[in-house]
Amino acid sequence: MSNMKAAILLDERHIVAADAFVEIVVWRLPGPAKGSAHSFKYRLALVVGGECVLRYDNEAGKGDHRHAGGTEAPYRFSGYERLVSDFWAEVESWRQR
Repeated sequence: MSNMKAAILLDERHIVAADAFVEIVVWRLPGPAKGSAHSFKYRLALVVGGECVLRYDNEAGKGDHRHAGGTEAPYRFSGYERLVSDFWAEVESWRQR
């Protein structure tokens, strides 16, 4: 068993519009989170007018998934950099609407 502790990789908040912000929190864990096959715990959210309209997360037991509007769907995690890139691509798509 590793003595390594969870390490924060990203903890950021970005204003993306007058009424919207992005919050990104990513941890590297000593082992996989419950329900995940990788050692990252994350929450990436786009909040507009006080309401979360897009979120990628892997809460314990649910595994990797994303919420968009009122729907929840599995997310295929293929690395930390790809996760952040996929999320920002969706944020940019929202900004261009």
